[in-house]
Amino acid sequence: MATVATPDPFANVPSLGPERPVVWPARTHRKLASGLEVVLVESHTIPKFTGELYLHSGNAAAAAQAPGLAEITATVVRTGTAARSSRQIEEDLRRMGADIGTSAGADTSAIGFNGLVEFSADLLKLVAELAQQASFPEEEFERERRQMIEGLRIERTTPSFLVKECMRRLLFGAHPYAIIAPTEKQVEEYQLAQLTDFYRRHYRPGNALLIAVGDFAASRMMEQIERIFASWKSAEVPALPEAPLPELRGRRVHLVHLPESVQTQVVVANHAITRKHPDWLRLALANSIYGGAFNSRLIMNIREQKGYTYSPRSGVHALRQHGYFTVNAAVRNEVVAASLTEIFYELDRMRSLPVGEEELSDARTYMSGVFSLGLATQDGLASQLSNVYLYDLPEDHLETFRQRVRALTAADVLAAARSYFDSANAQIVVVGDRGQIADQAKLFGEVTEYDAEPK
Repeated sequence: MATVATPDPFANVPSLGPERPVVWPARTHRKLASGLEVVLVESHTIPKFTGELYLHSGNAAAAAQAPGLAEITATVVRTGTAARSSRQIEEDLRRMGADIGTSAGADTSAIGFNGLVEFSADLLKLVAELAQQASFPEEEFERERRQMIEGLRIERTTPSFLVKECMRRLLFGAHPYAIIAPTEKQVEEYQLAQLTDFYRRHYRPGNALLIAVGDFAASRMMEQIERIFASWKSAEVPALPEAPLPELRGRRVHLVHLPESVQTQVVVANHAITRKHPDWLRLALANSIYGGAFNSRLIMNIREQKGYTYSPRSGVHALRQHGYFTVNAAVRNEVVAASLTEIFYELDRMRSLPVGEEELSDARTYMSGVFSLGLATQDGLASQLSNVYLYDLPEDHLETFRQRVRALTAADVLAAARSYFDSANAQIVVVGDRGQIADQAKLFGEVTEYDAEPK
């Protein structure tokens, strides 16, 4: 019987076309008399607008007072104002076809919003009320506190949470960035007065950035914002506390015991840089080649070739004062040592040899393409703009991004890998069952053991 050749499904795939130019909409950037910084971008694709009111104060600003305080403050801010109950807020949002959400991270608190542009004035009035006149209802505070405690109980059984918690404590020591979540006891001890005090001190116009993108005329939108936020009183805001980072010398292993865990969460981490550092783009490209993209070396090695894990990934993480680099993987218990061996093999290969031109070109194209996709929606454009103004990047950062990525060379990637993939001093955190992984872990350095509580 004659053998029928299987057609190659990729034989007729067309080659990539030239990169399309990005047409940048006009940007309006102004600081109001109160200190509120406003950035507006017109986007007339749909009759909506989206935005975010950022406060330059997050959980790190309140860590000494109460870990997680900015997070619960932001949540309760959403539940009422001096003029509107929680139910009234929901009814008004439905009437406007709008949505509002609040959040807080390490460096920022935020009130996000989106809706039909015809109701922009009404929606901005509600945002302004939340920023200035939040009422902090006692019953809402108690409800959110109970939910936070329940969430923490669940998280303390989750390897991905435990590995991040231990890793951040190792990297940041006495710095506020070391704490990613409070304990249950700390949440139980929250006082409503602590939330209102944080709100009074940090929700101030000189500490705020308002970004809006949408189907509006920037001049008219600026007039609305100036009028609606005119009553917001300025005040001095406490600075983020600083503390020296621990000096990490030599590879160390930190084992968090999670009994009967069927797999192990692994993270390899070291200090890195912030977005303002001139090496940031070089490091981002090196990370993309190493483990930050779906066709990266790490994924091709331990997922595609070895089958150790489904989703290994590396990342560079920028906070306002410091940055760090991580490699993450959830692996079967029996291949912890084998996975770490390949993680370090690929790290050291990045540090030793320049990448080839084809791999470099693919990585540059990937970075540029992901960036361009991120500009395709109002939300995406607002998010990209937030990076510029929250991290004090140059005004033309977005406009020149693709040009600067295309200019990066193999020498740039090699230099970044040698500087910031600190293989020799990396901290290894493994979360899993001690009995199954301790012998594997000690192959990579001195082992310190912990339980699931942050001790």
